[in-house]
Amino acid sequence: MGKTIRITAGEVETTAELNDTRTAQAIWEALPITGRVSLWGDEVYFSIPVKLKLEAGKEVVNIGDLGYWPDGNAFCIFFGPTPVGQRNEIRPASPVTVFGKVIGDARIFKKVAARTKITIKNSQ
Repeated sequence: MGKTIRITAGEVETTAELNDTRTAQAIWEALPITGRVSLWGDEVYFSIPVKLKLEAGKEVVNIGDLGYWPDGNAFCIFFGPTPVGQRNEIRPASPVTVFGKVIGDARIFKKVAARTKITIKNSQ
């Protein structure tokens, strides 16, 4: 199993598994990270202290994907359709690097309000 992280946002708590990208490694090394949630459709995002270039960018992602958005130095959690998606697709505002996936049902993030404190830490 790869590296796992714990994500806590208000009452919501879950784990996610990171993949083998350079982006995942850079985020892992920056942990713990704390921020304030912004929402964009069914996407949670927040700026993190990591500045990276796009790596194997994706224009459409899947529910539960973790993405790094270089335009905003942001950690993104996708849990449903986004405003620019067509027919319920999950389309980021611009391409992201997918660096991990939520373990379990990512739709739990529907319970998270804007400005909620979010913490990402090593779960191992």
